[in-house]
Amino acid sequence: MITLTKLNGDQITVNAVFVERVESFPDTTITLINQKKLFVKEQEIVVKQKITEFYKQIGLYQLQREVGEQQNES
Repeated sequence: MITLTKLNGDQITVNAVFVERVESFPDTTITLINQKKLFVKEQEIVVKQKITEFYKQIGLYQLQREVGEQQNES
């Protein structure tokens, strides 16, 4: 789980596994796999770093890299 700050200043904790996309419009917009959108104060790069750290903590980061490498070989 990652903790972020909504535009109104409230904190929100998000399960990073459900994040589909992170974009800047200029506000950082997170699209979840159910297509719900969250708008947060953190910059896009910070959100991506938090997601990567979360993946490392739960052991998904290496798996994600291995799957990506296999897809690139095809």
